[in-house]
Amino acid sequence: MEIKRDVYLERLIVRKHNGFIKVITGIRRSGKSYLLNTMFYNHLLSENVADDHIIRFAFDTAEDLIKIGEDPIIFEYKKDDRKVDPTKFLEWLLPKISADGMYYLLLDEVQKLGAFESVLNGFLRKNNVDVYVTGSNSKFLSKDILTEFEGRGDEIHVMPLSFSEYYAFKQGDKSEVYDDYSVFGGLPAVALMSTEEQKTNYLITQIKNVYMRDIFLRHSVNDASLSEVMDVIASGISTLTNPRNIANTLNTVHGTNVCDATVDRYIEYAEEAYIISKVKRYNVKGRKYIGTPYKIYFEDIGLRNARLSFRQIEGTHIMENIIYNELKYRGYQVDVGTVESREKDSRGKDIRVQREIDFIASLGNKKYYIQSAFDIPSREKYEQETKSFEKVGDSFKKIIIVEKSMKPRYDENGYLTMGIKEFLLDINSLLI
Repeated sequence: MEIKRDVYLERLIVRKHNGFIKVITGIRRSGKSYLLNTMFYNHLLSENVADDHIIRFAFDTAEDLIKIGEDPIIFEYKKDDRKVDPTKFLEWLLPKISADGMYYLLLDEVQKLGAFESVLNGFLRKNNVDVYVTGSNSKFLSKDILTEFEGRGDEIHVMPLSFSEYYAFKQGDKSEVYDDYSVFGGLPAVALMSTEEQKTNYLITQIKNVYMRDIFLRHSVNDASLSEVMDVIASGISTLTNPRNIANTLNTVHGTNVCDATVDRYIEYAEEAYIISKVKRYNVKGRKYIGTPYKIYFEDIGLRNARLSFRQIEGTHIMENIIYNELKYRGYQVDVGTVESREKDSRGKDIRVQREIDFIASLGNKKYYIQSAFDIPSREKYEQETKSFEKVGDSFKKIIIVEKSMKPRYDENGYLTMGIKEFLLDINSLLI
């Protein structure tokens, strides 16, 4: 049974023939290659594109002798990086795209092609070639796209499975599937596994031997120091932090000697590898960003839990991380909101109060204020969660998401409340 990734497939389809190099990025093992070489390939065939007008090539499988269809081809490698020789590649490729009609180049792990920027930018001058590529996180980062492709790269960022994608594949009781997802996350390989032992061992191995290793290889950092920083980050997801706080925690609790600048650099490296996302705070009334502190979320909650050997599974923080990932999956720009107001304290004195809004989700002219509230057992808790909404002073929709199953409903203040599963399983849940 195929795991559907219809949202990402549609994002590729709408970009056809747009004159840009379509660059599929994302965390390792998120399904980039399958999306390109199977799902998008099948879409092209369904649109009656001739098979000989679809050129698929995976550079990571290239050895001294490769056979593609009936065509053997010999590649030369540079001694230091084993890159495919671009001249040899072009000698093989160009005769295949000489006939009439549009050709589609689906190139996997393109960073292993020598001088790939120049080669691919050259195809932009051909009006009968449409180029799609993926790249490895250890060598090929989102921040490199605009420079390497001279501003002609169009990025499609693929995340691990959303809960709706995961549930569509798993089916069954929604609460049970959500519990499984909140522990083991949404990597496609995990969804295909049947036992908790398999999932646990796979995720612990992947975070150590693949994701962290990418950073070690690219930046030659201290293994132990980076691992300790990542442990502190994983332990503190969805809480406000900054490099100084993390360094202080490490130096106090672990007896290390890590400085703020090193922690800041490690956070940047983990962001580049798509392991985590750093989310800045935005002052709603002041209309400006606040540098620190900020929040950090993991791209996949299963990898976060594996980083801590599944010893710290807190529903509140995990739910907030899942909401953040869902908003990104739907294409929203996401900030943490702050609202400042003047209020009276218990003695009647004027004080300045700063309140937090978990997420400000924006897309075009749409904006939503969202609070992640694991449980609202009392009126006092409700008022605590919604106080920041009162101080915003605009008419954009304000939403509370709770853990228990609950159909969307508006209250007397005009605030929309819904359960986490109802939010996740309806792609239009914010529009209700």
